[in-house]
Amino acid sequence: MTPRESLATQLAESARIVARVAAGASLADEGERFTGASRAALIDLTHGTLRRYGRVQAIVAMLAQRGRPEPLLEALLWCSIYALESGRYAEHTVVDQAVRACAFLERWPQKAFVNAVLRRWLREQAAIEARLEEDAEAVHQHPRWWIDALHSSYPDHWRAILAAGNAHPPMALRVNRRRIGADEYQGKLAQQGIAARRFGDFGFLLEKPLPVDRVPGFASGEVSVQDLGAQRAARCLDLLDGQRVLDACAAPGGKSAHILEVAEVALTALDIDAVRASRIEPNLRRLGLQATVQVADATSAQKWWDGKPFDRILADVPCSASGIVRRHPDIKWLRRPGDLDRFADQQRTLLAALWRLLAPGGKLLYATCSVFRRENDDVVAAWAAAEREARPLPLPDDGPAQWLPDTRHDGFFYALIQKSA
Repeated sequence: MTPRESLATQLAESARIVARVAAGASLADEGERFTGASRAALIDLTHGTLRRYGRVQAIVAMLAQRGRPEPLLEALLWCSIYALESGRYAEHTVVDQAVRACAFLERWPQKAFVNAVLRRWLREQAAIEARLEEDAEAVHQHPRWWIDALHSSYPDHWRAILAAGNAHPPMALRVNRRRIGADEYQGKLAQQGIAARRFGDFGFLLEKPLPVDRVPGFASGEVSVQDLGAQRAARCLDLLDGQRVLDACAAPGGKSAHILEVAEVALTALDIDAVRASRIEPNLRRLGLQATVQVADATSAQKWWDGKPFDRILADVPCSASGIVRRHPDIKWLRRPGDLDRFADQQRTLLAALWRLLAPGGKLLYATCSVFRRENDDVVAAWAAAEREARPLPLPDDGPAQWLPDTRHDGFFYALIQKSA
């Protein structure tokens, strides 16, 4: 297969995936198709297209003068425009391969249409760009309701949050202190010419992302890939040796592993999703760690809890995932405004259920990967005000509750609450 033929195949497969996502499928579920030699190219084409979905959607709508193309053909045009803008391929190559991709998609009669649309984009790009400036979704590449919500909550930072959501995510590592010291691991990175900045005692931010199989010590359990924002969870739980700890929404196990690396505790890693929970034990084994892993609904304690209170509970609750959309670019387009209230209801239910499992004097860490206050400050403030035994505490790392996404980390929210003794 020649490189040109390969791009046509990749564009066709990317179009199939993006069309399914546009119809409501999850990109994470579609990710199982990212296999073989084309994996990196498919990830780039699909994720890149969906990060720019508002833009490419608006461009195709302007170019397709005879009406909206059928979904699969429209997705091919979205992916092709992203490929043109990515700078990875020559313009004539993308146009040629997009036309060839019509055959792989069994859209032979549409070759001339695809060719005409892409060539018109190349000819009229400057004029179309001027028109795009009037479209907020095309400019910021997020749904309008999302833009408005961030503008209302963060009048000084909303543009930066949106820009971060459209960027490539950073790659951070967490050193397993039970296997290797941070200084020694830093030396390993330097020996292999991997540039990284140190954050905290055991975190490193890579200058350039790497495939996991090229991360020194990953296979042997010396290190894990974990965003710097996610690494706050274990630090903010205020852990002590000998405690009973519950990670209530634990899959795939990154925060559970970090808890076990920080302190000698008896950890229960709980998750309602059996498929996702099946990833916890392999992650722990790689790192040489052990926990009690259970598949159950945290709100139905009678089905899994032994009746002994926990000293610490990590409530990493389901949320909009608005702080990590650059890793999951389909999320912002699949979410609807009403989802925030639905998540908030679920979060309050989980808080109430988990609070009953916390020992007097114990601490619960509420966590989300959201930047929406309706899921964060609003939920915690209302719940703590109604719960007489709840006492909000400063975070042990002295940081703010809300970390907004930037070039170093994703967007995370944390709130530490203590139960009266």
